Amino acid sequence: MDYSHDDAGLVQQPIGYWAWAAHDAVVTYIRARLSEVGLSQPQWWVLSQLVTSPGGRDRAELADFLQGYLKVGTLTMLDEIDTLIARDLVAEDNGLLTLTPEGTALQAKAAIHQTDVRETIHADIPDEEYVRTLKVLQRMIHNVSGTAWHH
Repeated sequence: MDYSHDDAGLVQQPIGYWAWAAHDAVVTYIRARLSEVGLSQPQWWVLSQLVTSPGGRDRAELADFLQGYLKVGTLTMLDEIDTLIARDLVAEDNGLLTLTPEGTALQAKAAIHQTDVRETIHADIPDEEYVRTLKVLQRMIHNVSGTAWHH
């Protein structure tokens, strides 16, 4: 990619386009890399939440909590949970979801994979620059009365 170093020209570029282009490129890359370990991105979210909750998570609460990520919706999350249950990666008992040993192993493998993904995405970007970018985006969201969340 040819990066423009003309700040006067860059300041006139549309944020909507660049935010969308970054979203599209990064999410496409993340999803392709997760597919290498046999997971969709929403499935990865479920496994990552359950690994930090050894006592389990309520199915409906977890689906509702994760539905806001990339606005996938509660029904999609419930379908993804069903897929993980069918693959014996997640167990359900009276609406309480827990990882199976296979799910724990796959989550650990995917976590290593995701570390590599993050390193690729963040290559040559100092932490200070990354934080500054997020703060600018957050301010733009605030300026237009938008909503965003991430835990």
